[in-house]
Amino acid sequence: MVGNNVSFSKRRTKRRFYPNLITKRFYVPAEDKWITLTIAASALRTVNKIGIHEALKRAKEKGYYRG
Repeated sequence: MVGNNVSFSKRRTKRRFYPNLITKRFYVPAEDKWITLTIAASALRTVNKIGIHEALKRAKEKGYYRG
């Protein structure tokens, strides 16, 4: 996504909006192994809410994760 930096004098310069990505390791007890995912901070909140097993199941259905 793109936008503008707007200074106090209202001069506009282009800027980019990047997603808040983090690399996180998760332990999956069902498979007894650790996996590393690069996910957005908002997705991390979802994983904390629904659990890693359900999050992986949804990601596989949508084609985000092939593991």
